[in-house]
Order: sequence, then structure tokens, then C-alpha cells
Amino acid sequence: EVDSLSDADFEADSIEGSDLLEVDCDILIPSAIGGVITSDNAEDIAAKLIVEAANLPVTFEADEILRDRDVSIVPDILANAGGVIVSYLEWSQNHQRTQFEEEHVNQKLEAILKDSWDAVSRLADEHDLPLRDAAYQVAVSRVAKATDLRGF
Repeated sequence: EVDSLSDADFEADSIEGSDLLEVDCDILIPSAIGGVITSDNAEDIAAKLIVEAANLPVTFEADEILRDRDVSIVPDILANAGGVIVSYLEWSQNHQRTQFEEEHVNQKLEAILKDSWDAVSRLADEHDLPLRDAAYQVAVSRVAKATDLRGF
């Protein structure tokens, strides 16, 4: 049996959504709306690591400001790729008229994400690039290779 809870059971301060981005924290994960971290508020971001779970929540201007402040950003192309990957695996199983076990899907997802993270972080380290720039370079390189392999 679950006891019912009321607002009186919790003590919390209410803050505006924009102020939430500036809370003193180690990791900030903007996950709902794009373009919420801008040149107007980038100086006030306290986190040292931002994980973009939304699509492009950090504008390019803010990215430069944060980079100058040594704030690391895990770009959306890596951070929220899981859904796209699993959609591909679903398409793949349907195309093959088979059914993957959940464990298989999870193993493939982990392998693809790990491979992508390794490639991006290695390129970033080797060429002293921000993770976003390295992720785009890896992505474009993979598309170019796939296009070449298909004979285009």
C-alpha cells in the first residue's frame, strides 16, 4: 500500500525554467528544448559538463563561450542517438523478417554507442577538437565512406 503524499511532504523552492540552467551543479542535461543555452546565458552556466539530450540545446555562439570557459559538451549527435539506433535495429529486424531478443538489441546498441564515442573522443583528443566538431567530422566521414562503398 502506498501512502498518499501531499505538497507538505516535500520542501523545495520553485524556480523559473531559465534559472534552472544556471543552478550550481557538476553536470547539466538540457533534455527538452533546443536553443535554451545561448550567448545570453552561457556565462552564467555553472556546470563543467553539459550533455545535450535535446536536439541542439546549446547554440553555436554559446558553444564557443562555453568552450572558452573549459565547459565540456557531449553533443546531441552522441548523447541522444540511442533512439535512432534502436529504430534502425527495428527496421533491420523487420526487413529480415526476424525478431531480435531484447538482449541482442541492447548489446548492439551498446556496441554502436561505444564505437561512436571512442571514435569521437579519439579524434577530439588527437586534434584538440571540441567533441561536437569531432562528432560531425566522424559522421561526415562515415557518410562519405558509405557513399563511396555504394559506388556513388
